[in-house]
Amino acid sequence: MKTKASERRRNRASSGSTSSAVSAVDVAALRDMARRLEGAFGPQHWWPAQTPFEVMVGAVLTQNTNWKNVERAIANLKRAKALSPKGILALTPARLRKLITPAGYFRVKEKRLRSLVEWFQARTRGRLALLKATPTGDLREELLSVHGVGPETADSILLYALGRPVFVVDAYTRRVLERHGLLRGGEPYDLIREAFERAIAGRNRTRRMNELHAQIVELAKRHCRARRSCEGCPLEKWMKPQMDADERR
Repeated sequence: MKTKASERRRNRASSGSTSSAVSAVDVAALRDMARRLEGAFGPQHWWPAQTPFEVMVGAVLTQNTNWKNVERAIANLKRAKALSPKGILALTPARLRKLITPAGYFRVKEKRLRSLVEWFQARTRGRLALLKATPTGDLREELLSVHGVGPETADSILLYALGRPVFVVDAYTRRVLERHGLLRGGEPYDLIREAFERAIAGRNRTRRMNELHAQIVELAKRHCRARRSCEGCPLEKWMKPQMDADERR
């Protein structure tokens, strides 16, 4: 698996890595944004989970739903004493679907969750320490090869469960950057991720990426909602000039 992952990375690099296009995103502006959000919101202490494995489960269950629904599904797994690799794999598909029903799309997520847990169990035998020697890029490619794990889910697992310095790009991130003129719209996921990873350099990168992602989510919930609420936004200096007064109300 590691060999195939390395081959995929080399093929992507030879065909034109996004790193050559990172300059399309203003890295200096991202650093400025990070400072402003840290000053405005402070530490968010995200992700709410008791174990790295719980983070991994949540990363699948949170696809296309809100966190409250994920909490209900995880609570069901805990009550069933099934929130462990062996516990989940011991469940029948029907039983697992029932337990995760609050998270929505339970038929799809049952298959995705089971696939992730099967990979995790085969790869680690339940011991996270066995992943420490694997380079982050190779580990990311392994995760992306798992059924139902896309870039956002893989990066959430890497950052929040495994403590790797990888930035998570979600719909909130795109909305915030587009509305403040830092993205045009439609940029590739990895171009945005790599720009953030260049912006967050130096010491404590993993913690700072963790907090910045959570602070962007907080900004989106307070100000960058579907209907803008820009008064008091710490990023108001980047307001797009074409936004008129009606939109600001």
